[in-house]
Amino acid sequence: MDWKLELVAIPVTDVDRAKNFYVEQVGFVADHDHTVSDEMRFVQLTPPGSACSIAIGRGITDAEPGSVRGVQLVVPDINAAHAWLQEHGVDVSEIQQFPWGDFVFFSDPDGNNWSVQAIPARN
Repeated sequence: MDWKLELVAIPVTDVDRAKNFYVEQVGFVADHDHTVSDEMRFVQLTPPGSACSIAIGRGITDAEPGSVRGVQLVVPDINAAHAWLQEHGVDVSEIQQFPWGDFVFFSDPDGNNWSVQAIPARN
């Protein structure tokens, strides 16, 4: 049986601000933006090349905005990812090198924390 992770809820306070950040600054693709009711707005955003998306909106999760930690993106080139984020106004960390990969870190406007990893070549 296949078990596929396809959607992760990210709690935010301002849906439009968060959508703008993830699309315009981080480069995610806006797949859906649907207001279901006064209590629910579903926005699905997908990182380019990813099979997994994030969901933001109203009525999506009861988690506190800014409480998400440990969501990780993987890229082939950490230098290009770092440059992209900087050029698009994201407050991104310097590149950090570890034996398990090179990383940069950033947070969305609510303080949800993200890491971006380039995995080193395996022997």
